[in-house]
Amino acid sequence: MKFLDQIKIYIKAGDGGDGSPSFRREKYVEFGGPDGGDGGKGGSIILKIEENLNTLIDYRYQQHHKAKRGENGSGQNRTGKSGEDLILKVPLGTQVFEEDNKTLLFDFNKKGEKYIAALGGKGGLGNTRFKSSTNRAPRKFTKGTKGEEFTIWLQLKTIADIGIIGLPNAGKSSLLAALTNANPKIANYKFTTLNPNLGVASYDDKEITIADIPGLVEGAHEGVGLGIQFLKHIERCKSLLHLIDVTNLDLNESYNQVKNELKSYSAKLLEKKELIVLNKIDLIDKETANDIIDNFSKRKNCEIMTMTTLEKKSVSKIKAKLLSYVS
Repeated sequence: MKFLDQIKIYIKAGDGGDGSPSFRREKYVEFGGPDGGDGGKGGSIILKIEENLNTLIDYRYQQHHKAKRGENGSGQNRTGKSGEDLILKVPLGTQVFEEDNKTLLFDFNKKGEKYIAALGGKGGLGNTRFKSSTNRAPRKFTKGTKGEEFTIWLQLKTIADIGIIGLPNAGKSSLLAALTNANPKIANYKFTTLNPNLGVASYDDKEITIADIPGLVEGAHEGVGLGIQFLKHIERCKSLLHLIDVTNLDLNESYNQVKNELKSYSAKLLEKKELIVLNKIDLIDKETANDIIDNFSKRKNCEIMTMTTLEKKSVSKIKAKLLSYVS
């Protein structure tokens, strides 16, 4: 399934049905009174969480959504049938914005949430409603009101317990595959990951949702590389796993480059709990690894671990540690 995290759509709630101006027409009843029924209510547009969705791709192919109109009232005081509500399913983490794409209308961050995006029109009144002691045969009736219509933006920000960040080709997709049931694309070149991937890791009968965020390069907050479009997904993660390729010549430079991009996008991202993991430790000898780790850890005030995705024991240690970062 293709990934899409932002789309503009047009929504139109159903109009209300018109009231009826009907009069009784019965044999032997010379002056039948008014019996016009009310019009039915128009259907509303309702956005609803669908837990199995993780993309907005369906809305790329259908961007206009209209709910049913209410039926008109009829004689014998029959009220018109209300129009059916139109349910639009969205993934958890979806935000609804006005047409300016800046004014937030609703934020879906809890399972089972619903939001009435456009309210259906009210049904019109039949002439029975206007009968009085002084007006026994009213011809007055009202038409149904128009349903609301808007152009809105849907934006998806991935919700996960842990977000894996790092430079391109640091091994984030391999780590996600080793930790979870996800099957991301893995290859030995930059920008293998073009969209955030989600997986669920199980450890000690507990589950952790982990997101693999596409690699961040210098200038990402301004749109360089895969750009700012994926930095927003990090905002929803409770904690961060900062993955660094230990074979890089300068670990501090690799670390600071990613941190600077986070800071430039939003200083709040620096407040999240962070676990640093030095990956591909199997590619260098133990003595060299110790020297690199000692030099790197002197300048950091957060926890540092080493691993290789080729060893189950190494992966299990990371899983166990991540539990403490989401509790």
